Amino acid sequence: MKAAYVDTSCLVALAFDESQGDEVAARLGEHDVLLSSNLLEAEFRATSAREAVEVDEDLFSWIKWILPDRPLSVEIAGVLRAGYVRGADLWHLATAIYVTPEPGDLTFLTLDGRQREVAAALGFTI
Repeated sequence: MKAAYVDTSCLVALAFDESQGDEVAARLGEHDVLLSSNLLEAEFRATSAREAVEVDEDLFSWIKWILPDRPLSVEIAGVLRAGYVRGADLWHLATAIYVTPEPGDLTFLTLDGRQREVAAALGFTI
């Protein structure tokens, strides 16, 4: 089973028909399971509200939500050792580490360059 963690930037590109939307759609289609933190929903809804665009609820139907049942202090520290990223990007990376003890077993999909660099440094497939 091929799984990927999806960052908000990918969903935004797809939903807003950005130039990388077709590439994102193709990459998403390569995976059997798509995972994300429910932070993706908040970030996506905030972007939609800012742009005054109605949210297509079907966009969330293919995501398996990762809801950590404990603080992610260890994962957050590990991400920051690999490199600095902003808070939301840090949370997505820490949540992805929470999902798997072997980052190489999971693809991390993002359009954010810095987040991609840190994900690669952590060992995720990009």
